[in-house]
Amino acid sequence: MPRRLATLFFLFVVMPFAHSQGRESNTLSEAEIEQLRDSAYVPADRVLVFMKLLDTRVHTIQDLLAKPRRPGREEDLHDLLEQFTAISDELNDNLDDYDNRHRDIRKPLPKLLDASERWASALRALPDNETYNLSRKLALQSIRDTRESTTKLIETQRAYFAAHPEAAKAEQQREDPGSQARPTIH
Repeated sequence: MPRRLATLFFLFVVMPFAHSQGRESNTLSEAEIEQLRDSAYVPADRVLVFMKLLDTRVHTIQDLLAKPRRPGREEDLHDLLEQFTAISDELNDNLDDYDNRHRDIRKPLPKLLDASERWASALRALPDNETYNLSRKLALQSIRDTRESTTKLIETQRAYFAAHPEAAKAEQQREDPGSQARPTIH
């Protein structure tokens, strides 16, 4: 019985974590990981970094389609769509977290809403291919989730920070500690 529990623990807890770690390292370059680390303390900046990463994936997809067809192109598109979905899902997780913690991300939200429309149009324009159709469908679903979250967040953030102006001030001070009034030293 204990051996069976250990096996189940390994299969359902350790393996998914190890798999997600491997996927994450293939999704982002070291420079991209560093950009996310650097923006970790300012939620609005982090949202913009995620948008930049997603824009990069979409531009790479469009570049692949603009070039003459070559062997392995469909597999490359599949991989890029998988990367797009993983990054978009991580962005959605961050948006949920920022919403729950009432972090002020009002500024990048309209840009994110516009970008989600742009990304969806670009991915819908891909020609049908069995190699990446499922990945494209998952990426489009993730974009749909982002758009829904963003639309909801625009309203909830507007209402929350209108009702709690002190929270908006606290967020601003958290993001820019240099903006606090400094005592004069004589």
